[in-house]
Amino acid sequence: MGKLLEGKVAVVTGAGRGIGREEALLLAKYGAKVVVNDPGVSYTGEGQESRVADEVVAEIKKMGGEAVPNYDFVDSFEGAKRIIYTAIEKFGKIDILVNNAGILRDKMIFNMLEEDWDKIMAVHLKGTFNCSHHACVWWRQQAKEGKPVSGRIINTTSDAGLLGNIGQSNYGSAKAAIAAFTIILAEEMAKYNVTVNAIAPIARTRLTTDATPQLAAIFQMVENAPFDALNPKSIAPLVVYLASDKSAGVTGQVFRIAGNIIWLMGGWRSVAMKKKSKKEYWMPEELDDVVRDMLKNAPPKESMTEVMQEVLKEVQG
Repeated sequence: MGKLLEGKVAVVTGAGRGIGREEALLLAKYGAKVVVNDPGVSYTGEGQESRVADEVVAEIKKMGGEAVPNYDFVDSFEGAKRIIYTAIEKFGKIDILVNNAGILRDKMIFNMLEEDWDKIMAVHLKGTFNCSHHACVWWRQQAKEGKPVSGRIINTTSDAGLLGNIGQSNYGSAKAAIAAFTIILAEEMAKYNVTVNAIAPIARTRLTTDATPQLAAIFQMVENAPFDALNPKSIAPLVVYLASDKSAGVTGQVFRIAGNIIWLMGGWRSVAMKKKSKKEYWMPEELDDVVRDMLKNAPPKESMTEVMQEVLKEVQG
């Protein structure tokens, strides 16, 4: 153990707390040199505190690993470039990018301000693009110069986007877009030997406790159970695997993970079809029966409630 990522250099955004912190620590434990990016903001995106990244760097060094902090904001195009080039300048290259940084500003659509929408899109969607862009530019240039490339991007999506969740039209839309971005980027970067995957983690973080008090009781119950299925440590092993050479050929995929459960997610796909017998266009008057018949025979949609119930079953027994 500790050699799976030997010689690799990783960047983890939002690595100062929660899931990102655990990802950075485990990547380092398995041999990667890590850039710990975190500007140390509140869960709504305000403020700045450098100690958040510094403390994780100190933890990595204490266990014998190599790490450096970075305090730039992912929603800045130039800031994201500095994040990526911190790895290149300090460690000579970048092999792994984990786009984890995120904030929440949950509101119903009629209460949501333009700023709430724009800030979520900037941090989650634009931030994922910004960091990925600069890493991919560097990898492509390396490939054009005939140098070996084995890049890994692991994005962070959410059931709020894949399944939908009330009060999160901004966050869910950004996360759904990240899933699509993952699939497209995987195709674009395949020729350069860069894989791109995404995870939809379910874990106890500031975004699932402080930001969503209605979930706090459930998450507290799981924390006190014999098996803590929502410990953010449970997310990191999948990220380490996807970051490693072992995962070669696994690309364009979205995985949900919680505790000891991993799901392979499927995106938009045809679930029913009706074809008119005559070669003519449909008339509006005849479409009600057609649509309702397709809906009746389509497989039921998965819900976030059902997912949480499945996780809780594991905890309870």
